[in-house]
Amino acid sequence: MSNFDYDLIVIGGGPGGYVAAIKASQLGMSVALVEDKHLGGICLNWGCIPTKALLRASEIRHMLDNVDEFGFTVSDIKMDINNITKRSRKVASQLSSGIDHLLKKNKVKVFRGFGSLVKDTSNIKKIIIKTKDNIINKTAKNVILATGARSRNLPFVSADGVNIWDYKTAMTPPKLPSSLIIVGSGAIGMEFASFYNDLGVDVTIVEALSSILPNEDNDISKIVKVNFEKRGIKIKTNATLKSVTSKTNSIVAEISINEKVEIINSEKLILAIGIVANTEKLGLENFNIKIDKGHVVTNEFLETDEKGIFAIGDITKGPWLAHKASHEGILCVEKIAGHENLKPIDKTSIPGCTYCRPQVASIGMTETQAKSKNLNLKIGKFPFIGNGKAIALGDSEGLIKTIFNKDTGELIGAHMVGPEVTELIQGFSIAKKLETTEQELMHTIFPHPTLSEGIHESVLDAYNQAIHY
Repeated sequence: MSNFDYDLIVIGGGPGGYVAAIKASQLGMSVALVEDKHLGGICLNWGCIPTKALLRASEIRHMLDNVDEFGFTVSDIKMDINNITKRSRKVASQLSSGIDHLLKKNKVKVFRGFGSLVKDTSNIKKIIIKTKDNIINKTAKNVILATGARSRNLPFVSADGVNIWDYKTAMTPPKLPSSLIIVGSGAIGMEFASFYNDLGVDVTIVEALSSILPNEDNDISKIVKVNFEKRGIKIKTNATLKSVTSKTNSIVAEISINEKVEIINSEKLILAIGIVANTEKLGLENFNIKIDKGHVVTNEFLETDEKGIFAIGDITKGPWLAHKASHEGILCVEKIAGHENLKPIDKTSIPGCTYCRPQVASIGMTETQAKSKNLNLKIGKFPFIGNGKAIALGDSEGLIKTIFNKDTGELIGAHMVGPEVTELIQGFSIAKKLETTEQELMHTIFPHPTLSEGIHESVLDAYNQAIHY
């Protein structure tokens, strides 16, 4: 008889935590999961999924505004923001219920409460679970921390849910504002900018760095900037937010651009400036667990310095993506199970997606990053204006860019902007995983007419063999 309640307790039920719990159960472990808010975490309930439902609504609005291009006439278009957000919440609720079903199906015990670690001299991990009604004590051989992260505030301004919004308020506005400032131009900021602009809101983006989407390749960022400005979105780069004054129904933002002060008046403001890991009240200070820049430090197999305690997802070092968290959960559990020949996650092979209009997707190094490593490069580009399917769809603005190591033929980066590129990026993900060379990609047969043909043409262009460009 074991001297612990579970082989594994997972604290946090987001895309890393629930996947880890299910995988552990599949491998024969007794598993419990502790979640104090929503199964599926921020991603499913307030991030990845419901935002895509919102963006779908804004895409439809954009299509309705341009149906004349396809031979239709539509008049008297009406929009109800409450119904739009209602559908988004319904989508999230449906999937959250689905995760509850999956956990039950895989015999994972779920505790709805807040879990924290208690120091003990033995190797057994003690967890205190504070539920709505009582306190439960459980023990485990291993613990995975998967508590995620929350929106970052600034020292002089915090989201108040009234005039200054975080992502939750931005996803469920009681009414559409007439004007909106978005601070930060990462994926979250850009998706909200695209959404609200398509619904007729006057949007201004404030970005401290020299370009929007600062983690993307420069060629991609430039195309998005041109597109957004063409749509009427105002973009302020090299802009530092100095102060925000909240009034009854508006805000006044003071920004500094190259030491020049500019005042922007707006009805609402969204803070989209990154995340803060949820490490508080977990009892970590009593263990040999290091924190660096607010995030838990692990080795390549997600182990902390405390034996039997692991950490995955947004509580650890970035990139902070749901699919990274899920794969970390699986790798972590396989390590606990004693699987051999495990390989750490290659962070250069993690794709990133931004679902604004136009969509952005990338994997691997940017051109700037590759050049900083003094690599001998071959770079190919193919604009969607040369793609028959994109033209037929009426969505031909964009680019596919591929970066190869000239000496080895290795694909070291792929960067895309345009129609459905968040679906196309998986082709490059598979190629990188299989260590596909330029020769194999060039001799791959792509179906016609498809957007994916742009992948082929971009590879061909890198070696001066493009047919349609």
